Amino acid sequence: MLYRTEHPKPQFERENWLNLNGEWQFEIDNSNSGAARNLFDTNEEFSLKINVPFCPESKLSGIGNVDFMNSVWYKRAFEITEKQIGNLTFLHFGAVDYEAIVYINGQKCFTHKGGYVSFCVDITDYIKVGTNIVTVNAIDDTRNRLIPSGKQCEAFGSYGCYYTRTTGIWQTVWLEFVPKIHIEKVKYVTNPSNASVHISAELCGSGTFSAEAFYKGKSVGKNSVASNGGITELNISLSETHLWEVGNGRLYDLVLTYGDDKVNSYFGLRSLQLDGHKFLINGKSVFQRLILDQGYYPDGIYTAPSEKELIADIERSLAMGFNGARLHEKVFEERFLYHCDRLGYIVWGEYPNWGLDHSYADSVYGILPEWLEEIERDFNHPAIVGWCPLNETWDQHGRKQFDDLLALVYKSTKAVDPTRPCIDASGNFHVITDIYDLHDYEQNPELFAKHYEPLGESNMFDFHSAYENRQHYDGKKPFFVSEYGGIRWTDQEGWGYGNAPKTQEEFIERLKSLTDVLLDNKYMFGFCYTQLTDVEQEQNGLYTYERKAKFHAETVRKIISRKAAIED
Repeated sequence: MLYRTEHPKPQFERENWLNLNGEWQFEIDNSNSGAARNLFDTNEEFSLKINVPFCPESKLSGIGNVDFMNSVWYKRAFEITEKQIGNLTFLHFGAVDYEAIVYINGQKCFTHKGGYVSFCVDITDYIKVGTNIVTVNAIDDTRNRLIPSGKQCEAFGSYGCYYTRTTGIWQTVWLEFVPKIHIEKVKYVTNPSNASVHISAELCGSGTFSAEAFYKGKSVGKNSVASNGGITELNISLSETHLWEVGNGRLYDLVLTYGDDKVNSYFGLRSLQLDGHKFLINGKSVFQRLILDQGYYPDGIYTAPSEKELIADIERSLAMGFNGARLHEKVFEERFLYHCDRLGYIVWGEYPNWGLDHSYADSVYGILPEWLEEIERDFNHPAIVGWCPLNETWDQHGRKQFDDLLALVYKSTKAVDPTRPCIDASGNFHVITDIYDLHDYEQNPELFAKHYEPLGESNMFDFHSAYENRQHYDGKKPFFVSEYGGIRWTDQEGWGYGNAPKTQEEFIERLKSLTDVLLDNKYMFGFCYTQLTDVEQEQNGLYTYERKAKFHAETVRKIISRKAAIED
């Protein structure tokens, strides 16, 4: 069965593409000796079959091996026609964890490091008309302190908030056939105040670059400019203003052409601004009712079994009154971000920094290159309202974080994207940040409220007095509690925060009391509840791991969605 047949890059979509998901040959190579044994040779047959794009740990892959796999190999054939050979041929990978070495027809042609962000390979010079063979060697060591692994478990079995590992290919693999004169990438900056979009395009070859915007099928602006390639910029004034807002995506379609190349895209017209303690979207104070979404699935692990399930997770969150999510310790696929854009669902882009040892300066090599790739890939998504490269940078074996590492990642983020706020390290330990946030799993509502009574004053409040030498809140920056709740509710073995309520009524009362503390604080611009679904042994979701609601959605929605003190 062929899974995940939809185009994986809806914000940069060409007609001429070929999905390579489905059955591939597969081999586990724990000794990492496959290259020496010529497994890249086109005549080598592998002993197993795997269903791409699912990782070999998952049920949907057909492998289901949850032990450590330090090296794995993939191979499959694909056909190239005479017509296709006249173009450039790009081989795309949604994500391969961690180091991917790509061979075409037995020749090594590309290496990519980074297990979470998409990459592509120009294989034009390696292919021929007829049958071609692509081979991929994925090398991964979850225990390597320089390899970020997010919530993937460094022990054999899952425990605490560490779950089943993901090895190798875990997103769509596809071919794209592109004219030699073509558009390589684009960047959009919108301006709602004068209803315009600025486009910066990286072009290959000489021609006329044209862009036309549409709203619900109607042309609302266009422009073109001659170019000899490289960076080319143009501005489109829009004849109609339709703001991208929370709950209302209102996307403009965009058609880009350059020579014979045509790309279908879209953008959202919106602005972001920090104003004192307020977070403004289009100049309006919007309270961010976020849910923690870890993007795990019981049958696909990191990979949703279908596009329908990507959409359903957003709808599940919306049904309970949330208007967005922290996309936690994982880079989510572009198709998911498209549906966030479409539905007006705000999200924070995050990096899976756990697994890195932040106490060493050289950890910068384990995060910065791929983090910058993530920002570049996802810059154009209006749903992303902020960046969070690091999460809970706890001490490692008594060693404190290397502060200059966090400062460098923050400054690099702001240099690449000055349009969005950046949280340096969510929860702790802040070094340089646009927004101050904390994680607070206090279950007693009275104690929880006391933590935030002094908020807005120019001193550190009692909750984090133990860390007063590590981070300090000056009372001026925008503030939110980016993890709270996590209340355990399950009839299975597992854990959650605090003592589990004895009845559903007790759960709802605790949820309401904790949430009211945050909604009623005039200095609080948002919160993030832990979490959308259970994940394996962590049983504190509002839905089960299998996506069954634990509570009536309307009951939770009334608690979460009522007006906050800070919002307009």
